[in-house]
Amino acid sequence: MAERRLIAIVDDDPSMLSGIRRLLNAHGFATEIYDSAEAFLTRSAATKPHTLVIDIHLGGMSGIGLRETLRSMGYSLPVIFITADDDQTTHNLAIQAGCIACLRKPFPAKQLLEAIAQRVD
Repeated sequence: MAERRLIAIVDDDPSMLSGIRRLLNAHGFATEIYDSAEAFLTRSAATKPHTLVIDIHLGGMSGIGLRETLRSMGYSLPVIFITADDDQTTHNLAIQAGCIACLRKPFPAKQLLEAIAQRVD
């Protein structure tokens, strides 16, 4: 049996975490959810996500800050940023931080699945 791809979701909105988790699980992905960047950084080193879905505007460290921290630690995981902000500056910052997609909430499920599919090895 093939191993399911693990997608880590970082968002401080419990309903968004739950919704994305249900969507991805229904499409065959394994998921882990974190309610903050700090919680993600303290996860078990045994977990190795295939892709990260990160809200840009988190309480505490921002999603972009998390991406930069991971990069400085030598992690180059594919990142999909999500945001409720329709600001071009925020979008540009996400692109500069090195994401494979930046989706505006609420986004169609198909957009998220297509962004993840780009990274399936």
